[in-house]
Amino acid sequence: MGPVAPRLRAAFSFGKDPFDPSHRFVTSWLVSPWMLFILRAIIATYILFTHLFIIAWYCSHPAAGGCLASRQLFSYFTFLTYWGLFFYFAVAALHTLDYALASPEDCSPGAPTLLARLPRLLQALHALLYTTITTYPPLVTVVYWALLYSGSWFPDVFDAWYIVSVHAINLVFALFEILIPRTERPPLVHAVWIVVLLGGYLGVAYITAADQGFYVYKFLDHDAVGGRGVVAAYIVGIAVGAVVGFLLVSGAIVLRRRITEDRLGMLGKLKAHDGGSRGIEFRRLKSRYPQGAASREV
Repeated sequence: MGPVAPRLRAAFSFGKDPFDPSHRFVTSWLVSPWMLFILRAIIATYILFTHLFIIAWYCSHPAAGGCLASRQLFSYFTFLTYWGLFFYFAVAALHTLDYALASPEDCSPGAPTLLARLPRLLQALHALLYTTITTYPPLVTVVYWALLYSGSWFPDVFDAWYIVSVHAINLVFALFEILIPRTERPPLVHAVWIVVLLGGYLGVAYITAADQGFYVYKFLDHDAVGGRGVVAAYIVGIAVGAVVGFLLVSGAIVLRRRITEDRLGMLGKLKAHDGGSRGIEFRRLKSRYPQGAASREV
C-alpha cells in the first residue's frame, strides 16, 4: 500500500511541470493559429446564438411554456453541456487569439502567454473543461437518439432546429476539438471527474423533481420505468457509458497524434517565430524515430 498513496496524490495533483509548453491547446496540425481562432470564435458565436434564441423563443411563446420553460432548460444535462461547449470555445478562442498575437518572446516555452499566466488551478480546470466538452456531447447524442427520441420527426421547424443543434451538431463541435487541435490525451484521472460531475448533475435533477415537480428525464422517475432498481441500472449504465466514451475520445486523440505527427510529420502550424515549441516537438519526434526525424519538418 506504501507506493499507492504517492501515486494517488500525484494523479490528483496539479503537477509542477510547465503547462502546455509547446502550445498544444492553441495550435493545430492542420490550420494556422489565426484560422483556429476564427473557427473557434464562429462556433462559440453559433452556440451562444442558439442558447439566446431558444430562451427568447420560449419566452415569446406562452403556449410552449413561456419563460418558465426557458428557466427549466437549465435543469437539463443537454442544455448545461451545450453551455459548457460555449464557454470552452469562447475561452479557447481567446487563448488562441492571444497566441496568434504573441511576440517572439511570448512564444517561448513557459513564456507569459495568457494561458501560461493563469494560476495552476485554472490551467487544470481548462484541461478538465476540454475533457468534458469532448466526452459529454457524444454521451448526450447517444442517450438522446437511443433512449429519448420518440421515432417521429418534429413537425415544427424550431423544434427540429433546436433538437439537431443540441443533440447532433454538438457532436460535430466535440469532434472538431478532438481532431483539429494538437491537444494531448487527457489524463486518466479525468475519468474520475467525469463520473463525479455526472453524480453532481444527478443531484440537480432530483432537486428539480422535488422543487418543481417534474423529472427532467423519464428514466430518473422510478414510477415511470418500473422501480428504483431500473433507475439505478440506467444511472450506472450512463456512468459506464461516460467512462467508455472518455476512453474512446482518448484513443481517438492518440490515434490522431500518431497519424498526423508520428507518421506524417505534421507537428503543428505554429507561429513562424515559435522556435521553442518547434524544438520541443522535434526532440520528441527524434526520440521516437531517431533515424528519420531529421527529414521531418515542424
